[in-house]
Amino acid sequence: MVVFNQNNKFNSGEYDSPEISIDSNLKRWFSRNIGLWKSNRSYFLEDAKKTYNICMFINIEALEKKKEWESHYRFTWYPEKKYSFFKENPKYKEKGEMQAHIKGHQLIRENFYLSNVDGISNIKQVDEHEMIFESSYEDWYILEHTRLVDLDNYRFRVIYSWNKNKLKIVENHHEIRIIT
Repeated sequence: MVVFNQNNKFNSGEYDSPEISIDSNLKRWFSRNIGLWKSNRSYFLEDAKKTYNICMFINIEALEKKKEWESHYRFTWYPEKKYSFFKENPKYKEKGEMQAHIKGHQLIRENFYLSNVDGISNIKQVDEHEMIFESSYEDWYILEHTRLVDLDNYRFRVIYSWNKNKLKIVENHHEIRIIT
């Protein structure tokens, strides 16, 4: 497996001027995700040889734009109730916040879920309803598919996480929009 973008450099040149055209489909897709989601999750952990089922809430907010041509977002998450999952797997954040913005076809993240390092997720658009995010940071390579379904009332996410080229985590998230 090839790990890419280890130096967190932008792949598509400089984006420091408003003359650069941001893909309006990408911005529109992100705006369709704004709101509070109830996320029913299954985690398959290679190390634990165990499956966990938990329910989380994820809130996605659009933030005031720091630069006119960039779209900024805040993602916050917290569990529906207390789960042994977080005690048994302390590297997972029970609750937290991440801010990110779109730059070209990349999501620039302040931090990642399994780490506090900042970085870049390259975005590929499958169709008007699905995006694929590819990230690499520290020894992790993450492949995430997110699909909006039924007039954006539901989302399905599947996330594969490799650590040092070994598949360690597979996640399935079935999400229901609670508030727009």
